[in-house]
Amino acid sequence: MYTHSVNNLIIQNSAYKNPRGSCWLRISECTAKTGGDIMAKAGSGPILGNECGANNFTINEGQKNIVVATGTPCATNPLPQGLERDPVYNWQATKSSLKERFAFLFNNELLSDVKFLVGKGRQIQKIPSHKFVLATGSAVFDAMFNGGMATTAAEIDLPDVEPAAFLALLRFLYSDEVQIGPETVMTTLYTAKKYAVPALEAHCVDFLTKHLRADNAFMLLTQARLFDEPQLASLCLDTIDKSTVDAISAEGFTDIDIDTLCAVLERDTLSIRESRLFGAAVRWAEAECQRQQLADNAENKMKVLGKALSLIRFPLMTVEEFAAGPAQAGILSDREVVNLFLHFTVNPKPHVDYTDRPRCCLRGRECSVTRFQQVESRWGYSGTSDRVRFTVNRRISIVGLGLYGSIHGPTDYQVNIQIIDYEKNQTVGQNDTGFNCDGTSNIFRVMFKEAIEILPNVCYTLCATLKGPDSHYGTKGLKKIIYELPTGGKTCFNFFSSPGNNNGTSVEDGQIPEIIFHT
Repeated sequence: MYTHSVNNLIIQNSAYKNPRGSCWLRISECTAKTGGDIMAKAGSGPILGNECGANNFTINEGQKNIVVATGTPCATNPLPQGLERDPVYNWQATKSSLKERFAFLFNNELLSDVKFLVGKGRQIQKIPSHKFVLATGSAVFDAMFNGGMATTAAEIDLPDVEPAAFLALLRFLYSDEVQIGPETVMTTLYTAKKYAVPALEAHCVDFLTKHLRADNAFMLLTQARLFDEPQLASLCLDTIDKSTVDAISAEGFTDIDIDTLCAVLERDTLSIRESRLFGAAVRWAEAECQRQQLADNAENKMKVLGKALSLIRFPLMTVEEFAAGPAQAGILSDREVVNLFLHFTVNPKPHVDYTDRPRCCLRGRECSVTRFQQVESRWGYSGTSDRVRFTVNRRISIVGLGLYGSIHGPTDYQVNIQIIDYEKNQTVGQNDTGFNCDGTSNIFRVMFKEAIEILPNVCYTLCATLKGPDSHYGTKGLKKIIYELPTGGKTCFNFFSSPGNNNGTSVEDGQIPEIIFHT
């Protein structure tokens, strides 16, 4: 192996720093290639490193800045005492843009002037960084390093931040690259908010929006409310409105806080039967009792539900639903149970502390089908219900029925309308109401309090009990009606006469000429 002394610097097979002249030498960057020799500059300029397999070199005494390397191999010797190895040489030359240069410094010790100890316990991770880069991307970091109470610490503890989320933040600040996933998006959103990086916040919200589903809507709603993300919260609520049953059946539902539960129960747009909503609230109360280490009994459930209980709309239930669920749950007082039973069964109805405002969950176009082709006069009423059965080939929501009015001029009718699951003999929706007619043969709308879900290929009975004078009625009834949707689909209704006493209404003649529904 050949060695030469220049300014008392021993040069051999690597890169060393001249303690006196600050001269770097490393066989790497070639300024000229001639034959088998390599000419490279030394002195005050570039660091030189071996790229051509030349492990031996000499420095000519007459030209101290010229290194001539030959192809003679040499063994690797230990570092001479007092000399430092350069870890990365001329990396800047390989980066064509500012973005590439900053990205190279991400999570890199090179030129770093601050370190963060991120996480806690065994999960602590030491992450190098650069104050200038952080300060240009975050007002919080700018204040931390350059403000009136700027820190001078070489290492900064961040026990409340997850290492993966902090690295995602730094990656974004150094390179504009977004690297988030389902496991890190919430912690990254928290970190972006903590250090005031709204652009990364927006990316996190966009990621959550794209991955929003009914089964995670409640979990994301809780986080959106926690992080004050109104746009994400609104999207979560819309998803819950459209798929309420799936959303409350998901595991995350029972983990929400009481304020989030109340925010949902206040909504007028949930697509669910009130009895099922009550059942979901009871499940949440059971989980909350467990979290608070309370005994799982009716008294404690009522206690943890608090104001949420008043948001359940018990008057929207049928009397059968109320009797089978809330009346036996022990969560309501005896007086409330009695008053609600009276509300269901007598007129005038007594006052109750629960609203009967319908949850108008439906979107899109309202549809209707009319089953009679001709109208005749004189259909009488003696307290017997008019009934007809039907099936439909797809899931729909019925919001009301059309009825014929008086043949004797303008008249008010009292009416009870119901839809009954024929096989189960169970009422799925009903309303005690009234309507005013003008004496014409027109059909008059009578609406349910809330939309009633009708399942495909299940037989239901439409029932209307009218109190009032003789009315018009329909004839030449249709057994099958196909309603073509604007989107191109078809909804097929099949009608059947109802057995037993039905006041004369059948497929061919009678009352209940119209079904009002949404698909």
